[in-house]
Amino acid sequence: MRRSSQPLRAYWYGLSPNGRGALFMLAAACFFAANSALIKTLLTGGLHPLQITFVRLAVGTLAILPFVWRAGLSSLKTRHPGNHALRALAGGGAMVCGIAALEKLPLADYTALTFSQPLFAVILAILVLGETVGWRRWGATLTGFLGVVIMVRPGSGAVEVEALLAVAVAFGIAVAVILAKRLPAEESQVTMLFYFSVTTSVVFAAPALAVWRDPSLPEALGLVAFGLGGLLTQALMIAAFRTGEASVVAPFDYCKLIVAGILGFALFGEVPDRWTFAGAAVIVAATLYIAHREARLGKRPAPRESAS
Repeated sequence: MRRSSQPLRAYWYGLSPNGRGALFMLAAACFFAANSALIKTLLTGGLHPLQITFVRLAVGTLAILPFVWRAGLSSLKTRHPGNHALRALAGGGAMVCGIAALEKLPLADYTALTFSQPLFAVILAILVLGETVGWRRWGATLTGFLGVVIMVRPGSGAVEVEALLAVAVAFGIAVAVILAKRLPAEESQVTMLFYFSVTTSVVFAAPALAVWRDPSLPEALGLVAFGLGGLLTQALMIAAFRTGEASVVAPFDYCKLIVAGILGFALFGEVPDRWTFAGAAVIVAATLYIAHREARLGKRPAPRESAS
């Protein structure tokens, strides 16, 4: 067994850092889409979004405890409790909005709308971090929001609350990312994950209990799988950005739109309309250009977070 794994290890470490980072991002994209499909299945069975959110966060809290134990209790010391609390509220709010949006929104539409996260991040970087943005990135940002408008189609009578919730997901994640950038470098990832998981678990415990329904065995297994899948998605995305250059690995995140479209059609019979394709194309092109400009300016974007 050991010998059979040696060629695979040799191949893996023979790849360039960018190559390994790209594969990490592809894996994260697949898990994100699969997790979204799992959420949709659980919602179809009648579980409430608040209950699903709480279980996801509780599983995350339990999963982070061994890492806290290994790092020592001193790793939990922080001088920025307010920042952690705001980040948890933004990320937790994004998570519950995402789960609620998936109840009726097609997987491809939901995935495409969440791609607007970098667009919100540009605006927030100006307002919160005081960054200066040139006219090229301003133009790309406004173009990207045009893609969002194409998908949401205000005034057409086709606007759905779920589409607006998906946009809220992108905004909430962007807030969480900007708040993470405000934390000093010595604030460890274990610290950030611990306070996020614990704070959100406490916040959503009472609302989840108010709508709680005892899940069947398949639903319970699905909930646990969702919790672990969300953590794995985040871990793979972090590994992707740490292994390769952000400007190289970030575009592979858009593969999840393809995977989401395939799963949506295969599992739920969903067929994206022309507005989805048009809006998604504009959003993806705009965010790719923003990533390209950040790379040329010598900036390294913070690892993206996931609503899963």
